[in-house]
Amino acid sequence: MSDIIPKATLLAPSDAAFTIDPHRPVLTHARNLDAEAGIEPHSHPRGQLLWAVKGVLRVRSENAVWVVPSTHAVWIPCNLPHQVNSETHAHTRNLYIDPSYCVREQDKQVVMVTMTPLMREIILRLCEAESMEAGRLLRLGLTAIDELETLDSVDAHLPAGKDPRLNRLIQTLIRQPKVNHSLTELAEMGGASVRTIERLFKAETGLTYRQWRQRFRLLNSLERLTQGESTTRVAHSLGYLSVSSFSSAFKMQFGCTPQDYAKHKSVKNKA
Repeated sequence: MSDIIPKATLLAPSDAAFTIDPHRPVLTHARNLDAEAGIEPHSHPRGQLLWAVKGVLRVRSENAVWVVPSTHAVWIPCNLPHQVNSETHAHTRNLYIDPSYCVREQDKQVVMVTMTPLMREIILRLCEAESMEAGRLLRLGLTAIDELETLDSVDAHLPAGKDPRLNRLIQTLIRQPKVNHSLTELAEMGGASVRTIERLFKAETGLTYRQWRQRFRLLNSLERLTQGESTTRVAHSLGYLSVSSFSSAFKMQFGCTPQDYAKHKSVKNKA
């Protein structure tokens, strides 16, 4: 059964994340979160695949933030500090991998991955497997580990700093992806000068505010392109003056055009 989490609360992580048992390579936990609810900062000995079958999540490590739509998931290696919040009402489905199993050894930090139809169905089945026979559950768990290894990673993090003023502003920006805040507005919200806000973004994230905002806008386009929305509509809704300027920025960020990205994900989703 899923836990229903009241709004604006921070809960403890699932006990499954801390259970060491090589005979149970994959443990699961399902939880429904209201908007702005979350899990307190923590780390755990099991690696975690965090996915929301519905809703948008925000995952934070020490130096980065990921905005995670339902088309993607996040792999969190074992013993890595992180925090999870829900941007919208979200139905989370978690897989926890026992540390005796080597999974995605190339990923030393949190990484966003693209979900496949097979991975989705495996997770949903595992999260509903209370009455499943032990041998079958074990085999399905091992299949999940195999599929997890094949998921494509996406360089889709947003650099973040430790300054509390900047953190508050970044959280506001993430919660309001369709609002195009000016630096003056951010300065008023942060209680600091425009120059201070500019300095904080550059010093803490390595990007100017304009560069950070562009990256954020591009990340928000991924789910919409995957769901079949036209490149033209996405480009204009994100504030780009032309499709070509959007395509150029997208290719610089992700190494392919929006059309190629959408086509590739469409093929994978039908596979």
